[in-house]
Amino acid sequence: QVQLVESWGGLVQPGESLRLSCAASVRTFNNYAVGWFRQAPGKDREFVAAVNWRGDYTYYADFAKGRFTVSRDNAKNTVFLQMNNLGSEDTAVYHCAARPGASAQAMSVFSRDDAWGQGTQVTVSS
Repeated sequence: QVQLVESWGGLVQPGESLRLSCAASVRTFNNYAVGWFRQAPGKDREFVAAVNWRGDYTYYADFAKGRFTVSRDNAKNTVFLQMNNLGSEDTAVYHCAARPGASAQAMSVFSRDDAWGQGTQVTVSS
C-alpha cells in the first residue's frame, strides 16, 4: 500500500512562493499518477494539479494555470508542486493523492479509493 507524506507548507506573504513535496513509500511509484488537492476551512476539497506516472503530462485547475507547476522525480519517489505568486485565496491544507495506472486528467476527480497523504498547511497572509 502506498503511503504519502506531504512537506514544506508554511506561512508566506502574498506574492511569495512555496514548493510542496509529496514523498511516496512504494517501490513502484513510477506506476502511479499523482494529484494535488486542497481544502480551505469551510470549503470542499478541490483539485489543484496532477501529473501522470512518467511526468510528461500534467493537468491543472484553471486557477492554477500559469502560477503552479507540478513535476516529479521517480528516482526519489517524490512529486512536487511549485506555487508562485501566492494569494490569500490559496490558504488551505494541501493533500496529494496517488492512483496506479491513471492519467493526469483522471486524477482531477476525487476518489476515496486513492492513497492520500495527511496534508500540509499553506497560509498566505501579510
